[in-house]
Amino acid sequence: MLNFASQDTSKQLLSGEGWRIGFRSDVDIYKGLVGTDSWAIELTKSEFNDFCKLASQLAETMQLMAAELSDGEKICCTLETEDISLEVNGFPDAFTLHLQFLTGRRFEGFWDAAAVPFLIGAIANIIAARS
Repeated sequence: MLNFASQDTSKQLLSGEGWRIGFRSDVDIYKGLVGTDSWAIELTKSEFNDFCKLASQLAETMQLMAAELSDGEKICCTLETEDISLEVNGFPDAFTLHLQFLTGRRFEGFWDAAAVPFLIGAIANIIAARS
């Protein structure tokens, strides 16, 4: 994981193969950023908070579902706020993540199963750094 942070900690960008996430407290509107190597979108603080919360909840749900599923059984789970929808699809230990904006700007994004565990870990790091 790469971590680019300014000395005043108002800017942070974490990235790795197939994912990136960042937060800037020193800007007015679009404080967050999520994306991959080939795309990115800036998010408002509210959208960013929703993204982090939903992604973390979905990752936890996938872990909890491992005991309920048969070997080789996949699952799909979706969580939404007023602004965004996040969906995970796959096995409890290897799943994709799909982001869709529901209002205002129209956008969809996707992270593959290899990138998702690192993105989820980066979300925890960013949340901890903002606390």
